[in-house]
Amino acid sequence: GEYYRQMGYNVLCIADSTSRWAQAMRETSGRMEEIPGEEAFPAYLDSSIKNVYERAGVIRTPDGSEGSVTLIGTVSPAGGNFEEPVTQATLATVKTFLGLSADRAYKRYYPAIDPLISWSRYLDQLKAWFAENLDPNWVENVKAKHELLHKGDSIYQMMQVTGEEGISLDDYVTWQKSMLLDIVFLQQDAFDEVDVYMPRERQLESFNLLSELIDAEYSFEEKDQVRDFFTRLTGLYKNWNYSSKESAAFGKYKEEILALAEQHRVKQAAEA
Repeated sequence: GEYYRQMGYNVLCIADSTSRWAQAMRETSGRMEEIPGEEAFPAYLDSSIKNVYERAGVIRTPDGSEGSVTLIGTVSPAGGNFEEPVTQATLATVKTFLGLSADRAYKRYYPAIDPLISWSRYLDQLKAWFAENLDPNWVENVKAKHELLHKGDSIYQMMQVTGEEGISLDDYVTWQKSMLLDIVFLQQDAFDEVDVYMPRERQLESFNLLSELIDAEYSFEEKDQVRDFFTRLTGLYKNWNYSSKESAAFGKYKEEILALAEQHRVKQAAEA
């Protein structure tokens, strides 16, 4: 990878899996009778992992061109234990983490990346680029939606104990909004030729539309009304995701989504 980087190319290196490499290092260290660290891994495990990831980055070559190496490493902790040494050393080094969830895979939420444990430290660095090329408020909007997912999960955990009757109407609306974000934006259908891949421009359009729907203030009288509204909204939005931008259905479903939201808000205001 570094050889091609020096030639001015942008290189992607994918390491599968750094856990096996660390286990091999543990076996070698044991046979060399080195002083073991946590869980019999060598004491230099942390520095070895850092030495690998720190070789990624952008350079300027002697002829003035730029080259880069992007490194993506997968970690396979035994039993999904994120507290084991290899995972912890990796999390302390990298600036982006995508955590796969067996629970989401069991629910058939694909891709099974858990947004509650995944994170990125690049958002603030990219704020200027987003402001110039996409939307000046994009980073703050993303952070707000991530916080919404955490709130929705807390409410869901409470509902597991008390049922829907044990939470307030406002909390129920917040949970429904977080589920809408999860289902129609964070999940994709790999068997649909349109939804399997979303260009950046359409992804931004979808995120802005979803933000408008989520940030809107709604007034409901009962939870059944909330459930019915968000069920219909989710169905329309998923159909919109399955429609190519060149098709008539793309504009049709988007209009229906906006009409449903507007009709509901106007109806609630009139009743109030």
